Amino acid sequence: MKTETSSSGSYYPVGIGRWVVLALLSLGVLISFVDRTSISAALADHEFVRQFSLSSVDRGWLNAAFFWSYGLVQVPMGWVADRYGVKWPYALCFAVWCLATALMGAVTGLTALVLLRLLIGAAEAIVIPASYRWIRNNFPESRSGLAVGLFAMGNKFGPAIGAPVAAWCIVNYSWQWMFVATGIVGLVWLAPWLALVRNDFPTAAEIAASRRKAGTVTMANILKSPVVWGGMINNFCYGYFTFYCMTWMPAYLVEQRGLSLQDSGIYTFFSFAGIAIVAAAAGWAADRLIAGGRNAVKVRKAFVIAGFVGGCTVLLGAYAESLQTALFWNVFSLSFLGLATANNLALSRLTLIPRQAIGLVTGVQQVATSLAGGVAASLSGWLLHVSGNYDLPMQVIFVFLVIGAAATAVLLRPEWSPKVTVAEAPPRPPVEEIPQERTA
Repeated sequence: MKTETSSSGSYYPVGIGRWVVLALLSLGVLISFVDRTSISAALADHEFVRQFSLSSVDRGWLNAAFFWSYGLVQVPMGWVADRYGVKWPYALCFAVWCLATALMGAVTGLTALVLLRLLIGAAEAIVIPASYRWIRNNFPESRSGLAVGLFAMGNKFGPAIGAPVAAWCIVNYSWQWMFVATGIVGLVWLAPWLALVRNDFPTAAEIAASRRKAGTVTMANILKSPVVWGGMINNFCYGYFTFYCMTWMPAYLVEQRGLSLQDSGIYTFFSFAGIAIVAAAAGWAADRLIAGGRNAVKVRKAFVIAGFVGGCTVLLGAYAESLQTALFWNVFSLSFLGLATANNLALSRLTLIPRQAIGLVTGVQQVATSLAGGVAASLSGWLLHVSGNYDLPMQVIFVFLVIGAAATAVLLRPEWSPKVTVAEAPPRPPVEEIPQERTA
């Protein structure tokens, strides 16, 4: 068996097994985004709106229900991932949200729809904390940027694929069939997950040891850490721009730039495909610099700041006179933000965070990301109503991107990481992998 070791003496499995599981994690987060965004297509379907007699306020609550439960359950799900591993908690929650999505095709009342959306949000809250915990435990620093970049491709291609797929299902079949199909088809993912991922559900003795180990980084120390707050700020600022693009960019292209709905979907796809590809490439490039001896924190901070600054070019698109120029800056600004994607996540959730608190810290930071989704959708709508055009909403994006760059530069410093209150237990010895790299 072959392993890699970090400077702290931790062991990482070597081979294709961990990359296969990473691919499953990327596909899992893609499925989660398809299931969470499918409601957007349904809310644009006249038959769906008429059947449930939905007012604009009703549609707003139905769309927001996911984010409320998703944000509230992030920290508890981080706690679950830290103490009970990744394989079985993730599998259970995955099954719950897929079945809840399918059940949305059978309900007949608004209350049931809202409750199912709350359930989907709560179940999907496991995805990010569990995934980052698994990545941290299976990839060394010199490869975590690429790993996170590849994982992040899933949550960027998810909204790019989910909306047109859901719309196609509704147009060609029905909104009921769309929910049933997207929910049931997603369950196919469970077969390779259960077959290929090592069982990391701990024994009673390991749970007791995990509790002692997790206690070395308390919630008080987490909340006192400028690194944690810096990560929350830049995750909010990053999320504000990306969630704006998910919710308002198609309308901007149609209403202010005169594109057809179909063409706006194409350019939205290219924007999210661009950020996904750049995220993976930037994570890999940072890894190569770090493997060559460069300081990991400085390298990743440079990429994050560059991404935030590049994203500010969204204003050039807002003020562009020609359609072609506006579309170029639209795609370029979100794509360039990809420089920050993997390196920000690796820096604020892996590099600067003690291993035993990865799940909990990720859960805390995901609260800020969830909040960004609700604020971006509602605030941008209000600003559009007040100003009558999309210039003011994009100016606010610019302000948040500048804040994100500043928070990265000032707050993400190794000496301000969450403090370990007692000595860590010795690293676990290498565990022999099953032949054919079936585990990670």
